[in-house]
Amino acid sequence: MPAPGRGPRGLPLTMPGRRGALREAAGCGSCLGAALALLLLLLPACCPVRAQNDTEPIVLEGKCLVVCDSSPSADGAVTSSLGISVRSGSAKVAFSATRSTNHEPSEMSNRTMTIYFDQVLVNIGNHFDLASSIFVAPRKGIYSFSFHVVKVYNRQTIQVSLMQNGYPVISAFAGDQDVTREAASNGVLLLMEREDKVHLKLERGNLMGGWKYSTFSGFLVFPL
Repeated sequence: MPAPGRGPRGLPLTMPGRRGALREAAGCGSCLGAALALLLLLLPACCPVRAQNDTEPIVLEGKCLVVCDSSPSADGAVTSSLGISVRSGSAKVAFSATRSTNHEPSEMSNRTMTIYFDQVLVNIGNHFDLASSIFVAPRKGIYSFSFHVVKVYNRQTIQVSLMQNGYPVISAFAGDQDVTREAASNGVLLLMEREDKVHLKLERGNLMGGWKYSTFSGFLVFPL
């Protein structure tokens, strides 16, 4: 019977490369650990990540993504298979309309008292409808609105209201009897849901005789 560790002819049993392989594996493990430690040290400097709260964008290597609600949106959002809508942080919504003529636009204005505009200066996203002069919010968020409605040669007081979904939110008055041109102006920040509507309404007086250069503007401050 051969001695332990020897073959049938008494030759020693050997496993070439086994110890070398073990030494090589140990060496690789040490290199891997050192590499991971170095990566952890360098990560904050080379890949800055900023996320202050749940509503602010996350910036990674100069790229900005905003994780939005899972409902479909009309502003170019892309919905993943998990139902999470991801919108580019660069998406913007803004409009500005003006009045270029001095006459009442139609009989409809006398019935609904909606203040109509006939020229769009800015309409990023195309969410302001010129024909109805109504802005429709494409998504939930905080919006800023301002208006400047001019009355000309009209010695009476006018009252202009900004309407959200048919209800007045803010108003402005113009009624100085000693000036020939006067404007009712105001501005506000509003929390709006998707498809909420905003327009201007003439609550008191009339604009017959001129309202050229009147303006109505708004933009999305940030989404929610």
